Amino acid sequence: MRIWRGTAIAVVAGGGAVITLLVGLVTNAVSNESRWPGWLGWLQEHPWFSFVVLGVTMAGLAALLAWLSERTPIPPGRPEDGGGPPGAAQVLRSLPRDTAAFTDRTAELELLVGSVRASQEHGEGLPVHVIDGMPGVGKTTFAVHAGHLLSERFPDGQLFVNLNGYTPGRTPVQASEALASLLAAAGVSTQQIPVGDDVGAVTEARAAMWRSRLADKKALLILDNAASYRQLEPLLPGGSGCLVLVTSRRRLVANEEVVMSVDALPPDHAVGLFVRLSGRPADALDRDVVDELVRLCGCLPLGVSLLAARLRHHPSWTAEDLRGRLLAARDRLGELQAGERAVTATFDLSYRDLAPERQRFFHRLGFFLGSDLDPHVGAALGEVSAVVARGHLEALYDDHLIDEQPGSRYRLHDLLRDYARGLAAEGDSMDHVQAVQRVCTYYLAALAVVNGHIGRSGAVVPPAPDGASRVETPAMESRADAMSWLETERANILACVRQANGLALYDLVVRLAAAMAPFLRQAGPWDQAVGLHRTAAEAARHAGDQRARGDALAELGVVRRFMAAYPQAIESLGDAVTAYEAVDERRGKADALNQLGIVWYLTADNEDAARAQTEALALYRELGYRLGQANALADLGMTHRQMSRFDAAVEAQSEALTIYRELGDRYGEANSLRDLGVVHCLMGSYDLAARHHQEAFNIYLELDDRTHQAYALNELGIVRRQTGDIEGARTAHSQALAHFIELGERFGQATSVRHLGVVDRVSGDATEAIRHLEEALDAYRELGSRGGEAASLSELGAALGVVGERDGAIEAFQRGLEIMRGLGDRYGETEVLNHWGMLLLTSDEPTAARRHFDQALTLTQDIRCPLEEARALEGIGRCDWTVDGPGHGVGSLRAALTVYRRLGVSAAADDLERLLVPRSG
Repeated sequence: MRIWRGTAIAVVAGGGAVITLLVGLVTNAVSNESRWPGWLGWLQEHPWFSFVVLGVTMAGLAALLAWLSERTPIPPGRPEDGGGPPGAAQVLRSLPRDTAAFTDRTAELELLVGSVRASQEHGEGLPVHVIDGMPGVGKTTFAVHAGHLLSERFPDGQLFVNLNGYTPGRTPVQASEALASLLAAAGVSTQQIPVGDDVGAVTEARAAMWRSRLADKKALLILDNAASYRQLEPLLPGGSGCLVLVTSRRRLVANEEVVMSVDALPPDHAVGLFVRLSGRPADALDRDVVDELVRLCGCLPLGVSLLAARLRHHPSWTAEDLRGRLLAARDRLGELQAGERAVTATFDLSYRDLAPERQRFFHRLGFFLGSDLDPHVGAALGEVSAVVARGHLEALYDDHLIDEQPGSRYRLHDLLRDYARGLAAEGDSMDHVQAVQRVCTYYLAALAVVNGHIGRSGAVVPPAPDGASRVETPAMESRADAMSWLETERANILACVRQANGLALYDLVVRLAAAMAPFLRQAGPWDQAVGLHRTAAEAARHAGDQRARGDALAELGVVRRFMAAYPQAIESLGDAVTAYEAVDERRGKADALNQLGIVWYLTADNEDAARAQTEALALYRELGYRLGQANALADLGMTHRQMSRFDAAVEAQSEALTIYRELGDRYGEANSLRDLGVVHCLMGSYDLAARHHQEAFNIYLELDDRTHQAYALNELGIVRRQTGDIEGARTAHSQALAHFIELGERFGQATSVRHLGVVDRVSGDATEAIRHLEEALDAYRELGSRGGEAASLSELGAALGVVGERDGAIEAFQRGLEIMRGLGDRYGETEVLNHWGMLLLTSDEPTAARRHFDQALTLTQDIRCPLEEARALEGIGRCDWTVDGPGHGVGSLRAALTVYRRLGVSAAADDLERLLVPRSG
């Protein structure tokens, strides 16, 4: 559909350009030639006609575009992926920039390129290529350069991942964490990435998804700085068309690999690199001295680059001057081993050549444990402005002391990071703590801006830290800007949390976790959020801050709910309530109770859910917190609806809707509209229900909330099925299921599959219905959703009855009815009774069937559910007709017919009319 729209736009733009060009040419020609025959002469006399032609043509093309837009509506989707599934047409480009100073490694490149070309030409699977070598030898530079050379052979993307195998101050990246990053980069939504407490199982599940994602792709993956084969093995694609380049200081041996060792540069190559980077003519340098210089730094590209940069920045120095300074630096480092001295001396020489303020800035970079940084982080580390920090970073890059990354970001080579950390360790320990505090404060100030963009209207966001007005933060004008910044800085912020925790800066740990919570709720991965909030809860315990501990536990409970880990969610939220009660924190307690109520609603513990929401509502009213009141009312309305208290549900949900609209909270407004639609559907007001669901869906579309778009589609599907639009229902449920699968929302998947099973049964495909309903039943049981289990059993019993499996049907009805009664779900109870009654009626047990229909009728009249009331009346009439003969039960049948007609349930009404027509004749 987007292709057609794009074509139309191209037609308009291209057509307009062509017509404008033609008109311009003709007009120009006419103005310069007085003797044009025929129509061109006329055009010369009437130049306005050119613009008429242009206008009419453009109008026609615009009309075509509008027509195509109406015929091909854009499907629901995220703005950044054009409306389709995330990553569906995404081409990944995350290689670092190629260096202009790459030194000729012809033999190694020929070996690598030749190996890849041979495998591709023979249709063989590409082996993993492991590039090993000592630190500073240029493994990463070589891999990145090769990646750029080979990029055209791998059109589906090129990815780069630093595994931090030997990064100072950082633990190696776990395979599960790296897989989450890779899957997200490949367009997999956070909700779809597997999570759980079993790290091994999660890693295996993510690895399987990653292999599936790249199964038919031609992509290139660079796994940099690997510590072990075990670390990288889960990251290897399963498809034969992907190339993996691994760099490591160790020789990683495994089957089906090409192992390539990158050694120090040959002396001639090292000299060539030095001359090129020094900016001096070769004949102006003493070749013998240059030979000695490159040998003194071990012919390592990193050391050679640093030495050459020193000479370039000191035009008055000779190569002999540089050698003297390098030898002096080596003497200062006499306690180091010879190999270590060779490289560290070049670092020391470069560092001592910096101005004092730049030396201070450089050694403070060693305090930062993030992967890379921008000028704003540099400003916080160096206690300077962002402009000054940018100047320092650019100068250090020019001096080859840091590397430039995409997006005006910078990182230290691991050896230089280690050197900077050594300088930092030699300094004042308080300088270290204060630098970490400044960086954390910067992130808190930036997160306060971010949360203003991504938080719900009326929601309370973590406040900015004291002095935030003096902290420079990046410009973020929109939600998209905020989310992009957070995705970039996520790993750095989490590294700062770990660093602050190690320095016992517990207040900063707690505040950073709270500030990250809104983002992690939306973006995940949720197991990462679980780790963060656990750390925050422990930090708050160390600090003796019960309120902060309650906040962390409450967030932990929310994330556990998202993961469908309901028992753990209840435990965390219960602990949060206890922590809040200990310090009389009523707002926090109300929030935790509200979340507890949601979990109990999801597990159909309705009495507990209603009690929690009622208590939360009372606390919110005492506090005058309107958004909290609306949330509790909305969730209470959902619970009432699940308990078949429809009038109470409408009352609570309508009050919530009013508050949401007063607050301008579109998300809350959509949720209340959707649940009101559910209630009105149950009460037989199908037009009103459909209107509410469509309005809710439109808001979710506006908010780019795909999860709730899917829920709204399911509800629309139910209305369509109830009113006889079976294929429309199937389409809606299928679309919802596709969304839920994409998002990894397991409860929604189970619900969509259950509804598809009902559609199958109603349309006459009982076998497919049974398959779908058994699948849904298994999922609900795994999730611990008793309400979903009972609804599936009710429909499964009906489908089993159709295929003649009477005993299995009765067993399903018995278990479903037991659960429904335990939950207080009287609507569900009536459905089971009506289904069961119909099974008995078709099994020639009309007397027993009538008892079930009588019970259903009593319940439906009590809860005012007209559709199930009509089904019960129809069942009673048919039983009487069967037992007492034709003509009996007509009153019940006519009453059922009247309700069906009023509800617009045409198929059932037509069936009854056909039964009753002979009697009226």
